[in-house]
Amino acid sequence: MPKPYPKEFRDDVVRVARNREPGVRLKQVAADFGISESCLTNWLKRADVEDGVKSGTTTAQSAAERELRKRVRLLEQENEVLRRAAAYLSQANLPKMMYPLVRELASTDAPLRVPVAVTCRVLSLARQPYYRWLAAPVTDSELKEAYRANALFDAHRDDPEFGYRFLGDEAAEAGVSMAQRTAWRICSTNGWWSAFGKPRRGKAGQTGPPVHDDRCAIVDPDGRVRHEFTAGASNRMWLTDITEHWTGEGKLYLCAVKDACSNRVVGYSIDSRMTSRLAVTALESAVARRHAQGADVAGCIVHSDRGSQFRSRRFVHALNRHDLVGSMGRVGAAGDNAAMESFFALLQRNVLDRRSWATRQDLRIAIATWIERTYHRRRRQAALGRLTPVEYETIMNASATQAA
Repeated sequence: MPKPYPKEFRDDVVRVARNREPGVRLKQVAADFGISESCLTNWLKRADVEDGVKSGTTTAQSAAERELRKRVRLLEQENEVLRRAAAYLSQANLPKMMYPLVRELASTDAPLRVPVAVTCRVLSLARQPYYRWLAAPVTDSELKEAYRANALFDAHRDDPEFGYRFLGDEAAEAGVSMAQRTAWRICSTNGWWSAFGKPRRGKAGQTGPPVHDDRCAIVDPDGRVRHEFTAGASNRMWLTDITEHWTGEGKLYLCAVKDACSNRVVGYSIDSRMTSRLAVTALESAVARRHAQGADVAGCIVHSDRGSQFRSRRFVHALNRHDLVGSMGRVGAAGDNAAMESFFALLQRNVLDRRSWATRQDLRIAIATWIERTYHRRRRQAALGRLTPVEYETIMNASATQAA
């Protein structure tokens, strides 16, 4: 079953359909964006419900209901933890260790299964010592270490500004004494540092190191580095970058992902802020749209510059989640992503610089319309044999199917 199109793409299609020129039918708008007319009709109905034009359950209401159910379940779990802990601690003159209770509550055989994180939060326990206890038999030294860690954790939670020496003193006051070196080791392992510790200062104004190798670079015999942005089939190499443009409401940022084989923009994201979420949303959009077309993107190279958005942990995790391979160019070398820069230059001439834009929404509709209607389906490219990106992909996919 194909996966649904990304939300940002659906919203752009609905905006274009609502703001279409007189005489333009929904069928034509649907064809411009490569979807069926019935699909566009359903999206418009859903948008009417979201905007309050028609009655129905909106996405926000559904999310609120899910959040309420989640909150009720969390309260039930917390109540179960407190009830079981009170019964456990009321037993007569027995050494009390809470880890067996945590394991029992997290068991799948429990009437109300409570996650370890919830139990440890309610009982003010550190999870690291619990998992160490769970992984191996508990020795006397490990049990002593766990009590020390719990005492230090309690002291650190009450006074985050205390360093390990003061935390050790607080633990001794609570009846769990230890050497300063032991307190330092436990605090260092768990990252319990004073809130007034010295901050780690980075090198402001300098681009950070690449998180991926440059997989598109080719070194000539004379030592010169050049880049080859070509692929023999779709979803072998994607290029991505971010551009910006001013409107009457402020800047609007576009992150686009382009297939190096067909030059088709397989995914994009438009927002008023240039954060890592912008790059991640564009990548997720590209993967979702390719999956909706029945394509497999595993192993595809995603080439970008060294911008902080593409070096962020969110973006790297998104690459790993979809089995994509990251690639990064050099610092200050525009030619390392020239194919993407040429697309942005084309967008600049045809849309961004054609007139001034009063609102971000006007520019957003213009960008989405130009990409999906003009660039994908009407603009023929010499590099593709005078075919449009959509025509080229159709021919390539048909040839690959026949060859298979």
